[in-house]
Amino acid sequence: MALSRAAARGGLWRLGPSALSPRRERMQPQLALGVCRFPVRSLSSRAASRALVAAAVAAARWVNARYERYLQRSFPRFYVLHSTFKTGIQALFLELKEIRRIKSQMFQQRLSSQQLPYRDMERLRQFRRDLLKAIPIGIIAIPPFANFLVIVLMYFFPRQLLIRQFWTPRQRLEFLDVYDCIRRASYPAVLRGLERAARALPEPRPRELLQQLCAQVQGGARPPLAQLLALRGLFSGSLLALNRLRVDHVRALSRVLFLTPHLPAFLLRHRLRSHVLEIRHLDRALLRLGPGQLSEEELRAACYLRGLNSTHLGQAECRAWLEQWLRLSCELQGASAREPRPKKPPLASPGEFWGDGGELCPQPCPGVPALQSSGGGWQP
Repeated sequence: MALSRAAARGGLWRLGPSALSPRRERMQPQLALGVCRFPVRSLSSRAASRALVAAAVAAARWVNARYERYLQRSFPRFYVLHSTFKTGIQALFLELKEIRRIKSQMFQQRLSSQQLPYRDMERLRQFRRDLLKAIPIGIIAIPPFANFLVIVLMYFFPRQLLIRQFWTPRQRLEFLDVYDCIRRASYPAVLRGLERAARALPEPRPRELLQQLCAQVQGGARPPLAQLLALRGLFSGSLLALNRLRVDHVRALSRVLFLTPHLPAFLLRHRLRSHVLEIRHLDRALLRLGPGQLSEEELRAACYLRGLNSTHLGQAECRAWLEQWLRLSCELQGASAREPRPKKPPLASPGEFWGDGGELCPQPCPGVPALQSSGGGWQP
């Protein structure tokens, strides 16, 4: 052992001091060349973390897919609710992004809501209604542990408490039919208000025309366009002006337009005027776009907003009805633009009935075929 140790020491002495420090000599060229191992280690750690995150996301998706298949196989009714809620959250998130884009565009270009394109204007209108509908749920959920009560209420009263993104396709059709029944149930009250106002008119000729129109509508007939245009002057400066209508008549009109009737009279008139002016602005924006550019879903929504239950009609029928509505709206607004307003106007448009606001529709109406005003009727 002593001889081997002595031989090893002698060999190292002959090799010189470089043999005693091999690591230092090997690292010196690397340091001289400016090579550092720390960035390599950080890059490798970042790549490893990204791979770990990707693996975790893939595993979560796999587990979620297995869970959804299990729900669909074992609990199909609960799976429908689960998928509806998931789809509604995604649709609501996209809707909020679109609203933010529209608001940013309005701020940057200094636009009002009446100057927006049709789709952006309609999206803003629907978002405001959804927001008003969601306010009671938010108030109920404020107290501690009240979210459980909110879930129960949303399950048992989805039509009253849930916004449209969280309706199932079956619920969407069912609820639209329910709302249309509510609207139809208010038509007799509106006609009774017109008949009551017609009997109070001082001039016999307008009184007879309005009574004849009410009798035709009650009998199921559709009045022709010329007859509707002949009565436009009765809704301006007479007993049929909005600020002179009876409260029960205003409440019936509010129910027809899906506005709450449980408000004071001055708020009812204000909301009614604002809503109808909003429909006028939508009509003008739709005329600029052209009804032929609407998708099937947009077409049905536009018809439903204006009074037609489009859930059980074909696309061609809805498009023909909407074109006739736009032609009638354009004729009324164009007639009020061409005619000077006397102190006692013999005829008036619905725009004068609901109050002034915005520009009038140009003539002729672009993109809308002409509507026959003689004979027949304004038929869907």
